[in-house]
Parts: sequence; C-alpha cells; structure tokens
Amino acid sequence: MAIPEEAAVAASAVSGARFATRLALPGGDILADEPAEVGGGGAGPTPYQLLSAALAACTSMTIRLYGTRKGWSLPEFRVEVAHALIPGAPPRDRFTRRILFTSPVEPEQAARLVEMAERCPVHRTLSGGGSEIVTQAAALPPPAPPLTPADPPGEHVAQMERLSER
Repeated sequence: MAIPEEAAVAASAVSGARFATRLALPGGDILADEPAEVGGGGAGPTPYQLLSAALAACTSMTIRLYGTRKGWSLPEFRVEVAHALIPGAPPRDRFTRRILFTSPVEPEQAARLVEMAERCPVHRTLSGGGSEIVTQAAALPPPAPPLTPADPPGEHVAQMERLSER
C-alpha cells in the first residue's frame, strides 16, 4: 500500500478480516490485529501493543542519544513496555516501562537515564493526554518476569464497541 504524501502512516482494513489492518509506514508495511480470543486473527500486534512499541522505541533512542552526548559507555539494554487500563470514571491508561541492562549501571546513572526516559517525546505526548507512565530500571540477569497487560484482552475491543455506539 502506498502512503499518501500528506500522511505519516496510513491504515486500511484487510479484506475479509474482522480487525486486521494493514499499516503503511516509511520502511514497510506492518499488520495490526486483535487476538483470536476476542474475534481477531492474531496476525499482528494490537493497537495498544503498537502504542507501547512507540514508547519503547522512543525511550531506547532517547537513552542512547543521551548516553552518547554524555560520553557514557552504556551496557546493552532493552526497553519493555506493557499497557493496562486502570478502572475509574473515566478509565485511565497506564504504561509500565522497564529499562533492562545486561550489566550493572551505577545507581546515579540509572536514575539519570530514567529521568531522560521520562523526557522522551512519546512519553511527553502520552503523559500530556492524561495517561500514566510508570518507568522502572533493572538489570537483565537474572531475567525479570515478563510484563503482561493488567486488563483482559477483550477490554480493548469492548472499548471500541462502546465508543462506536455513541
């Protein structure tokens, strides 16, 4: 699918699929979908996984840029992000983010990197809209337990259905 010149990304429904959506992006297309247990085909990440991926990517880029500017030799690291819907009126979004290092980082340096993570552009965008973003820094070994969304897979679909009724 070609991206219209005025769009950064373009989304189009995949024929015959309930939720599958082809996303045209610079660098190549990707497929978004919902899990099979909520009626999707499970053919790609969910919209909230894509949003979480944007936060993880921006965090990683910001930390690397900051480390380079400071002349720090950072160990390898990865950024994990999970989304959850926090009940309330209205419900709120929470993004839990972990920065996992392959070797120890000085506590002061880790604290500064967390501070920089909270300044990444996607973090600022999400937190400015009332979302809550929780950031954690940790060492990779031993492996940290995987992050899982706190809300059931069907909640995102239920939200879309409620909003489409208005």
